[in-house]
Amino acid sequence: MVQAKRLDEVKEYYFSSKLREVRALEAQGKPIINLGIGSPDLPPPPQVISKLNEALMNPGAHQYQPYKGTADFRNAIQEFYKNHYHVSLDPEKEIIPLMGSKEGITHISMAFLNKGDQVLIPNPGYPTYSSVTKLVEAEAVYYELDAEGKWLPDLEKLAKKDLSKVKLMWVNYPHMPTGASANEDFFSELVAFAKKWQILIVNDNPYSFILNDHPESILKTEGSKEVVLELNSLSKSFNMAGWRIGMLCGSEENINTILKVKTNMDSGMFYPLQAGAAEALRLDKKWFTAQNEIYRRRKDKVLELAAALSCTPEKDQQGMFIWARVPEGETSEEFVDKLLHTHDIFTAPGFIFGSQGEGYIRFSLCTDEDNISEAIKRVKK
Repeated sequence: MVQAKRLDEVKEYYFSSKLREVRALEAQGKPIINLGIGSPDLPPPPQVISKLNEALMNPGAHQYQPYKGTADFRNAIQEFYKNHYHVSLDPEKEIIPLMGSKEGITHISMAFLNKGDQVLIPNPGYPTYSSVTKLVEAEAVYYELDAEGKWLPDLEKLAKKDLSKVKLMWVNYPHMPTGASANEDFFSELVAFAKKWQILIVNDNPYSFILNDHPESILKTEGSKEVVLELNSLSKSFNMAGWRIGMLCGSEENINTILKVKTNMDSGMFYPLQAGAAEALRLDKKWFTAQNEIYRRRKDKVLELAAALSCTPEKDQQGMFIWARVPEGETSEEFVDKLLHTHDIFTAPGFIFGSQGEGYIRFSLCTDEDNISEAIKRVKK
């Protein structure tokens, strides 16, 4: 069979193909240390596992669940946003649970984009923004981020472009891969920009509690809901990546538009997953404090590794990665391949996140200190 034309512009996800190479090396007996993937290796909160097991015995656990999620899960999301971001949400009208926030990227694009619509996408940024844009036959328009601009979009520069066809703009703060943060002043400027040009802003916000004592939501900005959606996830903050649980928050009108897509794509999330997720969202700040103590120790080790490799990390990074410039004269792909085949260490090359990522690599903090120490030893031999 001939594949659909919409796939002509879409490549296999880099990590999907590269990890096959890594697994092949492991099958040959190579002791690969994986510092490339942002999949938390720490366990979920024990209370969450208990709640999941308890919910399995609920008489209705194995039946179809509401398309909008259980009332308890939506209430937990509402409480979470109120307690941690100081954002008020209506759990009935302004929240949709998701089977992972990656699902939300597709649903949003299908709900709002027509063929030929333009989408502002960060460079560097999460590759899925681009691939989904191409899948729905919209046009990706990249806005460049750089260290000099603190990895924030230059809104004045963007305003000088022809934005007449732009319908949607992806932002992601704390930013992946660079770890840059955005403050309330920037979010206010972004909301004003969106209103002026009638652009829907989507902030992808899964990293706000990792190595960050002041989590922010763009929805805290006054008047933001009419032009903003926010994706969030339990994958990183609660070590629940395999559970595939996220959320989307915004105005009732925009949420209802997305529901037209979502209700035709699934038949509700497994009840025990929602029960466990609700339990996670109701944990107090001690959970994040304990997790960040672990990540800070790992970060110190990865910074030592970066120095041993003559790489220069960006300052003031948040999230579960370290973004660092490779030595002068090296490309990110060459550097990563040399590291893999010389020292059996896998990291992510910056070019996969866009042309502005060239010259950088991304280290993950999702492995224990012993592994990072071993990586340092290998490099220093």
